[in-house]
Amino acid sequence: MKPSKFLLLLCTALLFSLNTFSKVTLPAIISSGMVLQQQSNVALWGKAKAGSKVTITTSWNQKAYLATTAKDGSWKLSVPTPKAGGPYTITFNDGEKLVLNDILIGEVWLCSGQSNMEMPVKGFGNQPITNSNELLSDADEPGVRLFRIEKNMSRTPLTELNAKWEHSNSETTGQFSAVGYQFARMLQQKLKVPVGIIQSAYGGTIIEAWMDKKSFAGFTDVKIPADTVKMIKNEPFVLFNAMINPIVGFNIKGALWYQGENNWFTPDTYDKKMEAMVKEWRSIWGCGDFSFYYVQLAPNAYPNGKDKLPVIYEKQAKAMQLIPNSGMAVSVDAGSQTTIHPPDKTIISKRLLYWALNKTYGKKGVAYSGPVYQSLKISDNKAIVSFSEIPIGLTAYNKPLISFEIAGADQVFHPAAATISGKTVVVQSDEVKSPVAVRYAFKDRAEGNLYNAEGLPAAPFRTDSW
Repeated sequence: MKPSKFLLLLCTALLFSLNTFSKVTLPAIISSGMVLQQQSNVALWGKAKAGSKVTITTSWNQKAYLATTAKDGSWKLSVPTPKAGGPYTITFNDGEKLVLNDILIGEVWLCSGQSNMEMPVKGFGNQPITNSNELLSDADEPGVRLFRIEKNMSRTPLTELNAKWEHSNSETTGQFSAVGYQFARMLQQKLKVPVGIIQSAYGGTIIEAWMDKKSFAGFTDVKIPADTVKMIKNEPFVLFNAMINPIVGFNIKGALWYQGENNWFTPDTYDKKMEAMVKEWRSIWGCGDFSFYYVQLAPNAYPNGKDKLPVIYEKQAKAMQLIPNSGMAVSVDAGSQTTIHPPDKTIISKRLLYWALNKTYGKKGVAYSGPVYQSLKISDNKAIVSFSEIPIGLTAYNKPLISFEIAGADQVFHPAAATISGKTVVVQSDEVKSPVAVRYAFKDRAEGNLYNAEGLPAAPFRTDSW
């Protein structure tokens, strides 16, 4: 027998042997230590020998479920989960048992975006996180589980991940998203149920990289490079393929999104892209219109920005009307003039949490939105601005209001004095005798300090469309 023919037969035999005796294999997201969404039908999937039967037994109800593998060995089914609790086990059996241990039932959230979401509790080089050591010293919490996806990119959809579920402690938490971890920890404390938080974030990236290929229908400003060109992280859909696709289908209650810094110079279609991304994520995830809460960018001295940041402010605010079951956490008072990575991530996590507590978990007494611009009235040389979302009024905490500007018909804006009067803000300037328009914190570097009495900030706004 010729050597080449012998090798071919040997490889065929080995492949047949591996297929015959292949064991149940599971994706990284389905493993010991995971948190499954409570009171839902959660998806489980994996691979086994082609044409075989896989029995899945869940310890919380001692019921067995049967899956039949496809020709490629893949299988998928869903199982019902009870109220929060655990730890439990899940046993997979195709003739050989595979047991997952230490499984909790509770609430599951995804946190995604670019560097402000990626920024870990321990901070970046020379860029700290406020109270990081205190957070780390208090991180031993068995009811919080972390799943951090390593940064990766691909032009084709992947199913494998280099990641694992981990217990929250000072070491694992130090590496994890400061926004995501604090949201999960506070949610666990408020609801008193286990919380699993999944991190999929990559610094310096654009929204287009996180969108599925199907999401680009109708957009004319997206260029997809040829496969012969070296791949970069800001190509369309390469991060979705590598860092989102492998977990699609794993039941989540909601998603947190902190991104936009790399889209500030091309903001025109940002709101529509957010809408398209979320719509497609929800469609392929298959667990309904899960909650989607996101962070409006903070003021910053962008290089050669020329005040383009306010345009993305508006697009982010508009996205809330385009995306059902969504909410925006405002950070106009929580930025930094020296870094694009503001250190106070606690306040951001809290504001995301307020949206979740009220809108997702029904705690109606918890405020979630700051003042929202509603209307403008001109009275002599004064502009009177009215707001919604101010049930018991406005405040600047005994400090003068800042970052208000006013303009007349010449469309030239001047710094203005602004005072709270009941449930309105009165704006005026000696430079403008007949005001027409008002802007608030509508520049790249402009911070804001207008709040409702519940302590939540107003987002930057303008009354004009110039």
